[in-house]
Amino acid sequence: MIIHALPVAGGILALAPLPGREGDFAADMAHITEWRPALVISLVTDVELAGAGAGGIGRHVLEHGGRWEHLPILDFGAPGAEVQGRWPEVSGFARRALLGGGRVLVHCRGGCGRSGMIALRLMIESGEAPDEALARLRSVRPCAVETQGQMAWAMAARREAAVFLRHEE
Repeated sequence: MIIHALPVAGGILALAPLPGREGDFAADMAHITEWRPALVISLVTDVELAGAGAGGIGRHVLEHGGRWEHLPILDFGAPGAEVQGRWPEVSGFARRALLGGGRVLVHCRGGCGRSGMIALRLMIESGEAPDEALARLRSVRPCAVETQGQMAWAMAARREAAVFLRHEE
């Protein structure tokens, strides 16, 4: 498993494929555990988790000191109403982790489209200019953000860094 990482807001944001996708869930989770994420965001559906033998990912992350959030999005899709409703809370936690120098790992099945969409949204919400964020993201993961719907959702983010930082003071 390859973790594609880049610095964001003082921390490290990374994209990865679904642990277990290549048949070795335990080894993939050991690699993730060694990477020490404060937060792991899973964007796959329950069917995708089960198909990779990754149903225990949340428990594993929690047992190793991290936080796990499951935001299921259909492959090649953008967030539906339920995920959009949870996004402000999950985004706030991710941005606080990054601002504190922590690590956030986002994964979907291949570590490209859905992961790229969420990573780009976090980068923009953390204060990066959208086009520069996309270029930086694609410099480490060229396949990041695969569809127009994903791009539209990511680019609809507001640059909230200044507001976010003032709110936290």
